[in-house]
Amino acid sequence: MESVWVQTAIGAIKIITMMYDIITMPIYLVIQRPWKRRQLARRVKAKVIQQDATSITYRTVDTPGEMHVKMMQNNIDTLERMFNFVTKVHSTKRCIGTRKILGEEDEMQPNGRMFKKFRLGEYMWRNFIETEHAAACFGRGLRELGQQPKQNIVIFAETRAEWMIAAHGCFKQNMPVVTIYATLGDDGVAHGINETEVTTVITSHELLPKFKTVLNVTPNVKKIIFMEDQLHPTDTTGFKEGVEIIPFSKVIESGSKSTIPGSPPTADDTAIIMYTSGSTGTPKGVLLSHANCIGTMKNFCDIFKIYPDDVLIGFLPLAHVFELLAESVCLLTGVPIGYSTPLTLIDSSSKIMKGCKGDATVLKPTCMTSVPLILDRISKGINDKVNAEAPMKKAFFKFAYGYKSKWCARGFQTPLMDKILFKKIAKLLGGRIRSVLSGGAPLAPDTHEQIKLCLCVDVIQGYGLTETTAGAAVMDKWDMEYSRVGAPSSSNDIRLINWEEGNYRVTNKPFPQGEIVVGGTTVSKGYYKLPGKTQEDFFEEDGQRWFRTGDVGEIHPDGALKIIDRKKDLVKLQAGEYVSLGKVESELKTCPVVENICVYGDSTKQFTVALVVPNPKHLEEIAERLEIRGVEFEDLCDNVKLEKAVLQELAEHGRKCKLHRTEIPAAVHLCKDIWTPDMGLVTAAFKLKRKDIQERYQAEINKMYAS
Repeated sequence: MESVWVQTAIGAIKIITMMYDIITMPIYLVIQRPWKRRQLARRVKAKVIQQDATSITYRTVDTPGEMHVKMMQNNIDTLERMFNFVTKVHSTKRCIGTRKILGEEDEMQPNGRMFKKFRLGEYMWRNFIETEHAAACFGRGLRELGQQPKQNIVIFAETRAEWMIAAHGCFKQNMPVVTIYATLGDDGVAHGINETEVTTVITSHELLPKFKTVLNVTPNVKKIIFMEDQLHPTDTTGFKEGVEIIPFSKVIESGSKSTIPGSPPTADDTAIIMYTSGSTGTPKGVLLSHANCIGTMKNFCDIFKIYPDDVLIGFLPLAHVFELLAESVCLLTGVPIGYSTPLTLIDSSSKIMKGCKGDATVLKPTCMTSVPLILDRISKGINDKVNAEAPMKKAFFKFAYGYKSKWCARGFQTPLMDKILFKKIAKLLGGRIRSVLSGGAPLAPDTHEQIKLCLCVDVIQGYGLTETTAGAAVMDKWDMEYSRVGAPSSSNDIRLINWEEGNYRVTNKPFPQGEIVVGGTTVSKGYYKLPGKTQEDFFEEDGQRWFRTGDVGEIHPDGALKIIDRKKDLVKLQAGEYVSLGKVESELKTCPVVENICVYGDSTKQFTVALVVPNPKHLEEIAERLEIRGVEFEDLCDNVKLEKAVLQELAEHGRKCKLHRTEIPAAVHLCKDIWTPDMGLVTAAFKLKRKDIQERYQAEINKMYAS
């Protein structure tokens, strides 16, 4: 009876919206001019500049933008010159902000446990002059401690204002910054410190205790500078003898009295040695020059329109080139950066005390950077909330989503539907977000569309690697497709080269396909102390540097690139079929029961298998349907009936996503542990470390194949 009532109500709403569409269509046509949007979406963005039987090369057709030209006119070719320039331009404008922590209190959870939660105040801001002064003092303070120009220095800290101050202090003294992810295990941290032969490490209050063990295997380290905590004093006792532990503020204080001049870098000097998070083997240090960084900043400036009231919320790791360059563009263009963490981002985040607002609600940002994993979680969160609603609300959401999707595909906007429903969802991130830049991995088309429609934002995918200083390609904001990463950026060319083993050739129809090779000013000089690997992956041609990415792409007639495969992710099964593990994972990751997934293929077998980290809530729902009640999560993961049910869900979802029969895993194992970077099973950018996952779960993989 209830479903009949719901259907009748939705039927009535459809009739009302149809009448509304008929009446308002002429007005919307005049105001919104959707044909213009469709024209912009279809415009040619890149042209072919070279082509033969084995390769094809594309270059952007767009001319440099206003800020790109301004950088050239002012000879801004290093990060040091960039910061000096913008400090004069933006002087007293807000630059970087940190939220005041008023206190930390125990809060009882519904399950009876006690958790420490933050009571937070407003954002405290430094303007551009204050930020530049702090950076200059920090750089001079390092010199007072004996650190020399061109001598490597490590930053091993979470994303925060002091990270940026420290980095720019180092740039002013031409000290290459070695970036190491805060989530890296002790071995990875020690490897980066030892390989780069640093004597000084910059870390934070939270990460300092790690060095009680790390210092035993890093004999060169003589000084550790720590960024202080707002609430708690830092315990500096119990560290290896002979190692000086120095507060961040003391270095700035020392530098403020120093008369040591700056030591400006040149464009060719190394700005950053950025350790890749290492999805295969040991992390590699990528050498990024000031010219590389400035090239990517020019790329980003040519793509994004900046508005006077823009604010960025910064929470991704600054040790990732994508976040570092996105924030650097904010500095360049005068966009304030308010720092946050995943634990305090929104009102419902785990460290936010009841009644206290999350960082996004207080900051009200207009822009944010993200990685697909975070957007997948937001998307699943929206679906979970909708599915928990009453049938009428659920049905209305489904109708509204379809309605908006249909009109957006035609180039229209839906202001009334946004006001009634979608703007309320957008308040989750403060209510003012207009643009989300996603990078680090391909974004699933379903997630892309849902985030764009439900949060009323432009979701712009970028493509690049640490070796290409991030932005090799950036999606055009007018693009109406959900699976492309855009045309070559203004400082780059993109080439496809035949990969015969995978049957990807530039002569393929309807689109040329092949391994992606990136050339241009953003391509790195190579890997630190790895000449053999550098020679293997990089090459010079006609004065331009190129990098072989290992990714496989196709380029559409308008010049936009789509990532379709990865050479290392391709496995050939016993019957000769090729399966792209990454492609299968990105489709199955959108299945509600999947929190994370790793698909494994043995070339001596006829099928693939999957290791699944299940979503606890959805696993419990499946258990309920099977009449399995009162069982802990760990025991549910061991239940054979549940394994079969999850396998069935994956198979159904795979068929919906149009996966081939051979691509759908034939067996599944439910993993009890959440895969985090400190476990060593995913990188800091949450990419799977296949080799490590395989080693950890080899017994389970063998069992799945045996079954």
